[in-house]
Amino acid sequence: MRSQADRLLRWSEVSGPPVREDVIAGLPHIQIERVMAAAEWSHGRWLIILNGAQPKGRQRWSLAHELKHILDHPFITIVYPRRDGCIAERACDYFAACLLMPSRWLRQAWAGRERDVRVLARRFGVTPQAVLNYETLLLV
Repeated sequence: MRSQADRLLRWSEVSGPPVREDVIAGLPHIQIERVMAAAEWSHGRWLIILNGAQPKGRQRWSLAHELKHILDHPFITIVYPRRDGCIAERACDYFAACLLMPSRWLRQAWAGRERDVRVLARRFGVTPQAVLNYETLLLV
């Protein structure tokens, strides 16, 4: 998952936070709408539906999370053989963390004395809760 996120960042030439929404929106066969968070195949492309009432940071997290569901879709029975929704959701959150807050970027910010959760959340374009959950999600 981390390597998928790293590859997408390299391919998109993103070298620092925040990761722009168009990194995902610009992928082939991806459409984004803001209603509620979900992803579905519709008319030859993936439709990612986001809850427009949520804060932008939460929408960005949901967008990255739903992209991982799309990436895993062709291999769902191999990757999650027991169809354990909890494991799939954790994997999608892990991917979102790797994409939006790569550990090397977060370490750089920390080394630069950025330690305030709200400041880090603004820098990475995520919610303060996402920053607080960072260690749990990335585990490394």
